Amino acid sequence: MKLGVALSGGGIRGIAHAGMLKALEDNGIKVDVIGGTSSGSLVAALYALGYSPYYIYILFKRYSKDIAQINSSPIISGIGNFMMNKKVAISGLKTGETLEKAYNDLARKKGIEKIKDITQMPLVIPAVDVQLSKEYIFTNQIPKNTNDKSQYITDISLGKAVRASSSFPAIFCPCEFNSHKFLDGGVLDNIPVLEVKKQGADKVIAVNFKADDIDEKSNIMDIAMRTIDIMGNKISEESLEQSDFIMTIETDKTGLLDIEKLDKCYMSGYKETVKNIDEIKKIIYQ
Repeated sequence: MKLGVALSGGGIRGIAHAGMLKALEDNGIKVDVIGGTSSGSLVAALYALGYSPYYIYILFKRYSKDIAQINSSPIISGIGNFMMNKKVAISGLKTGETLEKAYNDLARKKGIEKIKDITQMPLVIPAVDVQLSKEYIFTNQIPKNTNDKSQYITDISLGKAVRASSSFPAIFCPCEFNSHKFLDGGVLDNIPVLEVKKQGADKVIAVNFKADDIDEKSNIMDIAMRTIDIMGNKISEESLEQSDFIMTIETDKTGLLDIEKLDKCYMSGYKETVKNIDEIKKIIYQ
């Protein structure tokens, strides 16, 4: 029996996925196939390279300030200009080059140049070509049971793949690769359950995040995060129906790039998995 996990996007909350993987390992549960979208791809890629969940957590702490250092003011200002039909330049947005370089360096330490070189386990990372309005899957293994092989890209660096999947609109510029302009995979596929199944997983655990409640203390970024969660879960309804277990992690109003809550998010992923471990084992071993 092969177990797959599909990790949703969610900004800095994605580190909770590493906590989830650590809890699975501590309970003797082996993951055979992994997929992730946006911040989920950041964890999935490192895990497929062979980095341990705890070391992934350490890497997030080491690189998060460089990757996520952005002021919310330009974003809000840009939204205001857009609403007033003013032309908004994308030059002020994050390029994602720091993220790409960091991941390529981490891949080379494992002897990996392109995503197709990964042999640890099947890996799937969705992104969306904003020009073609089409989903593409970066993977180290094109599934045999597919009618559209052109949808899959294997000849790409791991850094470019995670950068493309994590190019969140209004924060990161589109990621260019050959003739493509990629944006965040969560636009069309926030939890890649179906793609994980295509890679041979018999059982799939889908991991997403609880949409935070809005109250009188909520700010514009809190509202934006709730909107993102609602849209992401709605988009992923079909995928969630195909999963064998859905684990929803609550991270208590963690903003998209709220790096101060990394530790809390990691522990939230670990604790939620431990709480559900008996049910997970029942599904896997029944």
